[in-house]
Amino acid sequence: MSAGIERTGGIMGISGDVLETIGNTPLVRLRRVAPPGCAELFVKVEGQNPTGSMKDRMAQSMIARAENDGRLTPGDTVVEYTGGSTGASLALVCAAKGYRLRIVSSDAFSEDKLIQMAAFGAELTLIPSEGGMITKALILSMIDTARELSRRPGAYWTDQLNNADSIAGYHPMGEEIWEQTGGRVDVFIQSIGTAASLRGATAPLKRRYPGLRVIAVEPAESAVLSGGRPGAHRIEGIGIGYLPPMWDPALVDEIVPIATGDAEEMARRLAREEGLFTGTSSGANVLAAIQVGKRLGPNARIVTLLVDSGLKYLSTGVYRRRPHHLPR
Repeated sequence: MSAGIERTGGIMGISGDVLETIGNTPLVRLRRVAPPGCAELFVKVEGQNPTGSMKDRMAQSMIARAENDGRLTPGDTVVEYTGGSTGASLALVCAAKGYRLRIVSSDAFSEDKLIQMAAFGAELTLIPSEGGMITKALILSMIDTARELSRRPGAYWTDQLNNADSIAGYHPMGEEIWEQTGGRVDVFIQSIGTAASLRGATAPLKRRYPGLRVIAVEPAESAVLSGGRPGAHRIEGIGIGYLPPMWDPALVDEIVPIATGDAEEMARRLAREEGLFTGTSSGANVLAAIQVGKRLGPNARIVTLLVDSGLKYLSTGVYRRRPHHLPR
């Protein structure tokens, strides 16, 4: 019986509110981009969440837990810094629950994401970037601005990089993967922003299968998890330029750096060859899965995430190409 049926008194197929539609996303096998001799590659299509992102899971968890212990009360204003997907997810949850939301973001991130946040009612403060690039200095400036806004009366700062409430929001994802694979998954791969999704999804998977191999992905231009120097890149949502506070190196067996241009091209390939429309960090995830899959061979099974929808990137260089005109 679905959660929607249980919560609405037995009316089949009807959810009580939009928040009940979060999660239970499909798991799809990749057929065309996976090379011969590669492991079985499966992707969790998180773009089918209400805002088109896995971040709906963590936004719901952060708000619910803050309500439960009194940190967030009716009439308060939620504050957050974000590249966009977390902001849209918080905006959805705040709209459904009646909270005001103030978001600090930047012109370095997709215009589609900024428009989506505002459409849900978020009030945006934008920090200018250096040439549209994501850098450590930009992230820190966004955080400082959010901190100032959070000092106002009645403000609750979700502070996603430090908020462990977000980890629990991804536990159901791990449960879903276990059930969808029939309890057979050898490797889980995810790119690192806050690190909450990696920790949250792997917790139930590791509990059931301690031998699970866990692999993290980061931008090659800012490979700080691998011990490199921070740098500018264009893979939105990951690679903040320093170790995220929730990063747990003991959980990870391997770190794979992926270059921005390669991740963008894989995102385009996924749309053209698999019919899966997604963003750049998802392209990085799939490239890492292919690298690992070629080493492990066809008897292994790898699961990774398509973390959001390509609809969030229509205005970016990933998909914005000039159309070809027929000669007159």
